[in-house]
Amino acid sequence: MSETTHQYEHYYVPAQSHWPITGSVGLACFMVGIANLLHGHIAGHYFFFFGSLCIVYMMFGWFRDVIRESHQGLYSKQMDRSFRWGMAWFIFSEVMFFAAFFGALFYARNFSVPWLGGEGARGASHLLWPKFSAIWPLLQNPNPELYHDPKDVINAWGIPALNTLILLTSGVTITIAHWGLVKKNRPQLIIGLFLTVALGITFISFQAYEYIHAYHALNLTLNSGIYGSTFFMLTGFHGAHVTIGTIMLIVILMRCLKGHFTPEHHFGFEAVAWYWHFVDVVWLFLFVFVYWL
Repeated sequence: MSETTHQYEHYYVPAQSHWPITGSVGLACFMVGIANLLHGHIAGHYFFFFGSLCIVYMMFGWFRDVIRESHQGLYSKQMDRSFRWGMAWFIFSEVMFFAAFFGALFYARNFSVPWLGGEGARGASHLLWPKFSAIWPLLQNPNPELYHDPKDVINAWGIPALNTLILLTSGVTITIAHWGLVKKNRPQLIIGLFLTVALGITFISFQAYEYIHAYHALNLTLNSGIYGSTFFMLTGFHGAHVTIGTIMLIVILMRCLKGHFTPEHHFGFEAVAWYWHFVDVVWLFLFVFVYWL
């Protein structure tokens, strides 16, 4: 069965949906939960769990409705072009999102930390912290009473290097799956997608283990000053994107098992593949600038 039959010439206006408000409520509870967890409030666990459930429920429900509309032939060629432009602009917005955090990391490493160490026109700050060593990664905070010092950094050539190999391999497997779809090679399509999902789950599992090790063994937390906050903001948001991408891959795998796509009509597959390749590229920057350098 094809993804769309293009019965409509221009735009299909969908019926009113509760999914946007459901997703908004879920995101709000999710963020409130994270904020409370960071401050040690027990209510944060409940908000975080409820928000996560709402987001997953919204994703699967909204995906289901879009798939039904597509199979009913409600999407035209113009809609298909709009979907492609919409996905392209969405990925561009994600690029800008991560660029802001990479910019914060660059500013801290190249300007703020050297100033605190006494360099430049603002060198008088060294009078406040005479024993401060302005060396990145910042394991000695200028005010240890407010921000505790981490014991060490994450070794780039341990789990991060392994996760790099995992994501690069997943980029290959999803491309192989795409070739299988175009060539009508169903075993290649299914196996390639299954391996991509498995690699995504493996990446998330390794990152969860890395976070546990960082918190308990290295004392590296969000309260470890600028190094800890930039580390967890960048890797944490990337991990969230990998999780969302893995959920979308699972949906696409289920659709492939049901034969929803054809070589001519499979933008749902392409959109998820674009997103996954974007996640791969972001991780390469993370590995180099957060873990390695």
